[in-house]
Formats: sequence, C-alpha cells, structure tokens
Amino acid sequence: MLTSILPALILSVTILAPTATAPTTAAPAAVDAAAIDALVEQYREQTSLPGVAVAVTHGTGVVHAAGYGHTPDGAVVSAHTVMAAASVSKSFTALAVMRLVEDGRIALDDPVRAHLPEFTMAGPRAADITVRQLLDQTSGLSDTTHRSFSGPPVHTLAEAVAAMRDSEPAAEPGTRWEYHNPNFQVAARLVEVVGGVPFAEYLRRYVFGPLGMRDSGTADTERDLPPSARGHVKVLGLPVALPEPPAFGNGSGGVLTSAHDLAAWLIAQNNGGRGPDGTAVSTPRSIAETHTPSAVSESYGLGWFLGATPSGARLIDHGGDLFTSTAYQALLPDSGHGIAVMANTGLRHGDAQELGERLIALVEGRQLAPAGDPSAVVDAVLLVLAPVVAAAAVRGVLRSRRWADRRRSSARLVPLVLPLLLLATVHRLVGYLYRGRDVAWLQVPYLYPTFMVLLAVASLGGVAVLVARSVAVSARRADAG
Repeated sequence: MLTSILPALILSVTILAPTATAPTTAAPAAVDAAAIDALVEQYREQTSLPGVAVAVTHGTGVVHAAGYGHTPDGAVVSAHTVMAAASVSKSFTALAVMRLVEDGRIALDDPVRAHLPEFTMAGPRAADITVRQLLDQTSGLSDTTHRSFSGPPVHTLAEAVAAMRDSEPAAEPGTRWEYHNPNFQVAARLVEVVGGVPFAEYLRRYVFGPLGMRDSGTADTERDLPPSARGHVKVLGLPVALPEPPAFGNGSGGVLTSAHDLAAWLIAQNNGGRGPDGTAVSTPRSIAETHTPSAVSESYGLGWFLGATPSGARLIDHGGDLFTSTAYQALLPDSGHGIAVMANTGLRHGDAQELGERLIALVEGRQLAPAGDPSAVVDAVLLVLAPVVAAAAVRGVLRSRRWADRRRSSARLVPLVLPLLLLATVHRLVGYLYRGRDVAWLQVPYLYPTFMVLLAVASLGGVAVLVARSVAVSARRADAG
C-alpha cells in the first residue's frame, strides 16, 4: 500500500501548476487609483494573498503606486515597502551593461572573456560567448551542465563566476535559447570589473540614484533580505511565513525595491531612458535594444520577454520567482502603460504575475474570471492521506511476524525502500517537471509542502516495516535452525 499510491502522488504534483483563466468581455473600466485598489483587494480576498505592492504608470505619470496587506512580521505594506524583485532584476542588469556599451567600454558582440578574463569554463565553447548572448540567454549555458542551486554555495558575484570553471556550455553559443540565471550573474560581474565598482554601487550611481529610486538596493543571498522582503508559502490556502531557502541571486534576481521606485523604472522604460523628472539613465537606442528580440528567440530580448496581450497589443514583460515571493513587470507600448507587482507569496502560487495579468486586462477593458487556488484542495487530500499511510505502516509493523511466517521472499521487501529513494532524489524529479531546471532538495518543500509531508511519512513507514519484517524473518530462520 505504501508504494502503490506514489505514482498518483507524483501526478498530483502537476495539479499545482497555475492554470490560465479565460477572459470575458466587459465594458472598459477607468484605469485610476480607485479601480486599481478595487481589483487588488478583490484578488487578495479571493486568494488569501497576505501582502502586495503595485505600481501602474501611463506615459511619464504615475497612475497609482501603493501597498496592500502586511509583511510576514506584521508591518503594513506601503508604496515604499522594500520587497524582492526576483528575476525582474535581469532587466536592471541588462541596463547596467548597456550603460557600459554607451560609454564605449564594451560592445555587445565582444567576447565576454575579453573584458572578464576570470570567466573560464571547461571546454573551448565558453571563449566564444559574447556579452549579448549572456543577456539574451543564448550563451549555451544551461542548468543541465551547471547546477547553480544544488551545487556548492556561493556568496559573491566573483565566487559565482569562479564556480563555473568545471562546467561547460551545453550548446554552441548563439545556437539556442535557454533560461539560465548565471548568465546574468556573469553579466553583473562584468559590470563590476569594467565599471570598477561593486555591482550594487554601480546600480546606485547610474540607475537608482538618477531615477530617485531611494528605496532600492541589491542582495547577494537570502541572508541579505530585509524582513519586509521575506514571504510566505500557502498550506490549505493559508499563508505561512517562512525564510527564503539558501541561494545566490545577485545580477539574476537580487534587486530589492518598492512600488514607488518601480514606477520610476517603468516610466524610464516607456520614455526612452528618461525618468519622471526627465533625468536620463540610458539612451532611447539602448532601451530599444533591450526590447528587441534576439536572432535566436523572437520572445526574448535583453532581460525582457516579448509577446502580445490576449487583445493582441504588444507586451514587453518579465516575471520573477523566489520560493517565498514573486514579482512581475509589464510594458504596454501601444497604450503607454507600465505595470509592476511584487507579492509576498512564492512561485508555487504565481500571485504577482496573475495579478499583473489582471491589471493588464483592466487597462485593456477585459474582465477575467474570479481567481482561484486549487492547491488548497490538493493539500487537503495529501494531508488526509498522511495518517492513512502512517496507519498502514503501523499495521505492517504489528503484522511483521505473520508476514514472515508465510515464508515470503525477501525480494518483496524492496518496494518498501522506494519512498525513501524518492524522498532523497525528489529534487531531480521536480527539476525534470520544471523542464530541466536545477532545483535544490531544500527548495522542494517550498513548492510542495504537503506532498513532502506525505512522502516523509511514507518513507519513515516503509523503513519501519522493512526493519520489522527483516527482524521477523531473521527470528523465523533462527527458530527453524
């Protein structure tokens, strides 16, 4: 019984993936502070989202920048609450690189190693990787050959680059697109070395400062997250505050910012590099370059995804996922709107992107179906199964002597080890489900907490039955001898 339910449990993991909601037609709503507040509060009520910050801009003006709910330590979320931007950070790294390009200090098609000699990898392919290929994710670097999450921990950008020395690209540079966080860690280290100052300082001087983003900074690892930037996972639909699991993320996911600051950033992106007061942090040409698809992928530029909204309008966006928080930003060039969301629930729930899509629908006059979270039902089922599995294990232990008396083959004990083997390697299975992405074992409970509880119960129960039956078999053989 312990092993027969496991295939069904594995399949249940996929149920937790976010599902798209079908749009319905409705009269266009006014995109103003009141409409945004109503939409966000309705979403929070439907999903039990504890805290979120939102910015909506139009042209060079801020329509609304506000916070809702609370942080894990109970503080009220405001427009100035510092939260994690996660992979939205990639667009900041791309702009930092473009500043160096504008100054003539590097060129996008230069080999990375020409400016960053410390960037060495196994095999010859890495020598051909260009700066552009880091930013458009066509470098050939891959989670399949360099495990940045499950590998040895790193704490600085220099260490992140050094940790790649024994890895090799999985493909020839410039031949395929693959999302890989270390691309942007190498790019951020390039900014440090060529720019001559730490990456955080470079952003402060040339991006955050000129745009008036006084709340913003960067984090290297989860230890650098302030209390306001930590988040939750949901169990049975209820938020549970947890610390972010260990990981390095500067350059690829380390920006810390606020709704107030992201409003200025969105305006600069929609205004040729000029912020709300007209201060330029980039040129129109550089901004356009980051919003232009690569030669390999029509859906990715330099730190931005490129696509269309359900209404067919141009969409330039990027999501960001940590295990206890998410972020999302979107530019709508046709209407001149910008949207940013930071939510303090993890990637399992996708609240930032889901809410961002609803704000896009508001701008376009579309109405989406009410939000829902099917994971609460799945959690309930898995938690109900846990005591059932435990009871089956107790029954197996108590009847171990009877099992041995039936002279059953010891080979029939092998399935009892399977839950433990799955528990030990579950991060590899999850990585496969996430299309080959690298996942550390400690990150899996953040994705599937109740599944891991059930798997742990099954593992302990299987081991207990295995030991009890092995002892019973030995005792029967001793009696027979």
